[in-house]
Amino acid sequence: MRFRIDQYQAWAPTLDTHEVWEAWAHQPTHLPDNNEQPACDFLPAMQRRRLSRLARMTMHVAWPLCGENEQLPFVFASRHGETPRTFALLSEVADEQPLSPTQFGLSVHNAIAGQWSILRGQHGESVAIAGEADTFEHAMVEVATLLEDGAAAALVVIAEERPPAAYDSWIDDVPFSYALAIKVGKIQEGDNTQTGQHWELRLEPAGEGSAASEWPHALDLVRALHGQSNTLIHTWKTRRWTWQRVR
Repeated sequence: MRFRIDQYQAWAPTLDTHEVWEAWAHQPTHLPDNNEQPACDFLPAMQRRRLSRLARMTMHVAWPLCGENEQLPFVFASRHGETPRTFALLSEVADEQPLSPTQFGLSVHNAIAGQWSILRGQHGESVAIAGEADTFEHAMVEVATLLEDGAAAALVVIAEERPPAAYDSWIDDVPFSYALAIKVGKIQEGDNTQTGQHWELRLEPAGEGSAASEWPHALDLVRALHGQSNTLIHTWKTRRWTWQRVR
């Protein structure tokens, strides 16, 4: 799969500009996560109040990449989704308390994609994906199919929120909350006027003894987009994904 990354935007606690992300990319460290969240001041207060922290993170990174009247297919990817909201609902069940239909409706995995479509006035395709540690790569496969079907560009967001402490024994791949949005376009062979970073993504069987990445795959890509690497290799179980910058 070949594609170009025209624009990208990332957010994490204390990291909200290209300059601070570039510094982190050179010296990546674990960040304290004290439930900070983006302000999303571009939305009216009534709409902001309905957004969870994960939804705010998603809107914050995706909003600047979509033009005022631009319609873009949207792919939302998250391995764990609305874990804090779901945990709160489960706690209410355990306490035999009545559940909020609104909170339940907003906890499902495609709720954020739906909120994006409503708030941004998007009328095209939207997809929500949850996979394993290589959820990001599966989202890129989805984007590739959208481009192959004729979309000029697509928007993909991968977002993860630190789960409640009760999940610490099961979820160990979210060092801190983060969101990454990338605007992806199709490479037109022979057209040297195209801008952006051109990448190729390949899937191969993983060999024995393949080591997993220290950071979530999306954060490794942020580092690469800041010039830290032209090749990324992500291994998960039997799958080996290779990202190669081609221009």
